[in-house]
This record gives sequence, structure tokens and C-alpha cells, in this order.
Amino acid sequence: MDMFSWQLGLPSTFACLVFGYLLGSIPFGLILTRMAGLGDVRKIGSGNIGATNVLRTGNRKLAAATLLLDALKGTAAAAIASYWGVEAGIAAGFAAFLGHLFPVWLSFRGGKGVATYIG
Repeated sequence: MDMFSWQLGLPSTFACLVFGYLLGSIPFGLILTRMAGLGDVRKIGSGNIGATNVLRTGNRKLAAATLLLDALKGTAAAAIASYWGVEAGIAAGFAAFLGHLFPVWLSFRGGKGVATYIG
């Protein structure tokens, strides 16, 4: 018996991919730095929206929060979608990773995706 039979239908798979992508594309680094009054994190360092670039602002707490939130968005996408099965969780988790790399909200220019991938 095959461990992964991929029983998820096409509409469900598509829904999990869209859900994961949209969750993964939330730019927490950009949101947190703007809320902290530090401006646009994309204008410093590597220009990415991830925790490493947020750390370049000099605010370690903000970088830690970005790291945690970026990891949690990958975890949350996989955990929520896994309610419909392992395959759904895998699809949503992978889509969250892609959403962080290529967020629709930021002209498809995101971060490196390390924290989201680990999450």
C-alpha cells in the first residue's frame, strides 16, 4: 500500500495551493518595520523582506518577531490544510514557501524563504 496515495481532488488541491500561497505572501518583515517606524525594509541591505534584512535595521526584537511569524505562516498553512489530509498539508506548506519568495502584494519580490521553509 502506497503511503501517499494523493487522494485529494483537483479543486481541493487548488484551494490548498491558493490558501498556502496567500498566507505565505504576507510580508511580515515589511509590515513590522513599517509599524515600528523604520520605513521600508526593502530599501536597506539585500532588499529582501525577511528576518535577516530586518536585523540590519538594528532592531533584534523586530528581526526575531519576523523570523517567528515567517516560520509560523509556513507551519500554519500546512497545519490548517492537513485537516483535509497529508497531501493538502504538503501542498499548502509548499505554496506558503512560494508565496514568501514571490508575494503577489510586492510585485513578486520577496525574501529567501528560509524561515517559511523551516516552518
